[in-house]
This record gives sequence, structure tokens and C-alpha cells, in this order.
Amino acid sequence: MSETSSLQNNPIRSFVRRSGRITASQQHAIDTMWSEFVLETKQPYDLNAIFGRNAPKHLEIGFGMGDALVEMAQAHPENDYLGMEVYLAGVGRVLAQIESLGLKNIRVICDDAVEVLKNNVSPASFDTVYIFFPDPWHKTKHNKRRLIQPEFVNLLSSRMAGHLFLATDWEDYAHQMLEVLDNTPLLKNHSGTGNYAPRCEARPLTKFEKRGQRLGHGVWDLHYQLEAI
Repeated sequence: MSETSSLQNNPIRSFVRRSGRITASQQHAIDTMWSEFVLETKQPYDLNAIFGRNAPKHLEIGFGMGDALVEMAQAHPENDYLGMEVYLAGVGRVLAQIESLGLKNIRVICDDAVEVLKNNVSPASFDTVYIFFPDPWHKTKHNKRRLIQPEFVNLLSSRMAGHLFLATDWEDYAHQMLEVLDNTPLLKNHSGTGNYAPRCEARPLTKFEKRGQRLGHGVWDLHYQLEAI
């Protein structure tokens, strides 16, 4: 959901803003909860002030319909979760779940992750970052749109204070992720250079992944951490 190259000029975006059908409950949540739970991007964030406490901060980039984000936040009330997504129906669904479950430890950003990371987030802000099943842009001519590119990963790693977890069900993209991340100076492959990771325990098994398993699709997980750890 972020710009993946040429971060300064003529950016190539790895997302397309979709205007899919928004349900009545999602629209209601957008109308009534946006001002409280969706962060604007007009000024730098003070995340402790936003959440009202000093707690571990977790970021999910491109949360889709929000299944993993909501499940992690519900299972770990001791952590604060910030989710970034440009798909409005997904934002509405998360807001509806925040309301129905009474969650206090989620905030949402509906904007370009690169711009947010550059302009609104301080260095070392996030203890853990998740990027689960980013758009693979599987046609070769569109590979340049993929999120995991050196420029983006360098920016992201500068905003981390701990660990990065990723997952994809596209083998070609998994190879690209591994190459890019293994060659990012600030990051260390938790499983050793050239190796994929065991399935991230924090990642809920979604309907999407279960369906892929039934069809025999593979899933590749990666786990990195700052070299300083």
C-alpha cells in the first residue's frame, strides 16, 4: 500500500485505491468513529499521546479487511496497534469491529504508508511491524509496483525498534523479499541469511490462507530484526 521506488519524485505506487462496496455497518462506523480512531496526517504523531499510554507499539501495513489486526489487538490488550490501509471498506470493517468488541488499542491510517512513514512517524517508533500478503503484482511488467523494494525497506527499518514479520503466498515475490531484506543494512534475518522463517505465531490463520492451504498453495514467512538487537 506504499510507494516502492523513486520515493522523492514521480513515485510508483504499490496500491490502487479501490472503491469496493461498503456495507451499511461499515459506512455507519466510518461516519461515527472516524474522528476518534482514524489518524490524520497533518502533523507528526506522538503515539503515546494518541493511545494515552506508554506501551509496545505494533504496526500492520496493508491490513486488508483487518482480520489479523483485530485478532492481534484483541488477544494482546497490553500492546497498541496501528494499521495502515487505503481500502475504505477495510477501514470501515475495522472501525465496526472496534465498536462491537470495545477495543481501545487500535488506531487506523487511511493513507499512503511511505508518506506517513516519512512525514508523521519518528525513528524507532515501532517495536514490531507486520506486512502480511502484500499485493504481489504478479505480471512481470508490474513487479516494480511491489511494496518490498530497497528504498521502502530502508525507510521502514529506520522507523523500527525491533522486529519485522512478512508473509506471501507468491513464491516469486517471496524470493524477491528475501533478496531485498537480506541486503538491507539495518536488518538481520532472524532465521539466517537466505532462509525463510517459521510461520509467525502472531499471524492469525485467516480464511484466505486456509483456502490457499486447501488448494495446495504455499506460504512463505520472513522474520527480520534490527542489527542492534
